[in-house]
Amino acid sequence: MRFFYTLGIHLYTIGIRIAARCGHRNARLMVQGWASAEWNAANGEWVWFHAASLGEFEQARPVIEAYRQRHPNRQILLTFFSPSGYEVRRTFPLADHIRYLPMDTPRNARCLIDTYHPTAAFFVKYEFWYNYLDLLHRRSVPTYIFSAIFRPEQYFFKQPGRWFLKQLGRCFTHLFVQNEESLKLLNLHSISNASLAGDTRFDRVRQISISDERDADVERWIATAPESKILIAGSSWEPDEELIEQYLCDHKDNLRLILAPHVVSQAHIEHIGQTFRCRIVRYNELAASRLPESEDRVLLIDTIGILSKLYRYADVAYIGGGFGAGIHNTLEAIAFGKPVLFGPNYHKFQEAHDLLAIGGGWSHHDYPTLDSHLTPLLSDTSAYARASQACLQYMAKNLGSTDKILNTIEK
Repeated sequence: MRFFYTLGIHLYTIGIRIAARCGHRNARLMVQGWASAEWNAANGEWVWFHAASLGEFEQARPVIEAYRQRHPNRQILLTFFSPSGYEVRRTFPLADHIRYLPMDTPRNARCLIDTYHPTAAFFVKYEFWYNYLDLLHRRSVPTYIFSAIFRPEQYFFKQPGRWFLKQLGRCFTHLFVQNEESLKLLNLHSISNASLAGDTRFDRVRQISISDERDADVERWIATAPESKILIAGSSWEPDEELIEQYLCDHKDNLRLILAPHVVSQAHIEHIGQTFRCRIVRYNELAASRLPESEDRVLLIDTIGILSKLYRYADVAYIGGGFGAGIHNTLEAIAFGKPVLFGPNYHKFQEAHDLLAIGGGWSHHDYPTLDSHLTPLLSDTSAYARASQACLQYMAKNLGSTDKILNTIEK
């Protein structure tokens, strides 16, 4: 099975290189990143953290920060699989080396591990790369995965993926999972070196919410109509934006929108301009000293990396992606006590189920259901207060994953 796995990795690599030649941006960035990486580790004791993309990095960040504080003399290698992580966080100051992860072949695994000789390795959530894990195990390097989540429909709980499942229990020193369902599933398949530690994203978004990092440009825009309610749509896609545009048209009094699309390409920005019939001001225009006006009903965030701190300005948050592959991060909003709404494709996300159960979040499948959930939150102060308090209590209940992980490791 290892032969077929590695063959699949080689074929996948060829596919990425072909896509790069055909102009696919992310594939091109990955190929360039592989080619430009310098694998020359300085002397010292290295610890390796790997995150697939930006979302997984946000889960890794509180662990990296706490690990650095506890072990200031150790050096940190941080690798990413996806450009969405590397291109945004390639200057992260707490990592000594930041690289794209070379594709998971035996040769690349030997190159990375022989260069850095890591004394420990940490993977985040869904990162299961057999050749790397196998070599780390054979070199007796303590290897962990945290914020992991497992579901029966995943490929390694079915044939022929069960071969891979056996390797997880063998190669990981310990698996830290998000929920009881994941732990029970691993135990059912005779993987006992696992424990419930929760989701480190709670610790990360808590850090953001108490940092009081404000945005003067957004505050100037809000000040032009201070009596208005603010809806923030985070990581939106076209189906989300069409529903939100209809809601804005139907509720014109005292409602403004901060729109942070998941894709900020010029083509998508232009599409948003064609979709919304009200007046839009772009964030970069404000940053360039364009004076906001009360008629600017939509503030379009045409940059990346600032959404998480903007939720402090919301009354209610709409989380995008629910009409596509799946919803984006709800925790950034609820860390500020903001009720959340999202589309129907939320079933892979434990926190979405929890928020629905406690009255801190609502799912909609069309415009009438969106209207029926959002309007009471904006108009009924008692209903809003209950939802906000439910979000804050849920946050408080789920903090502390980072300490659980590091304390367990250091025992």
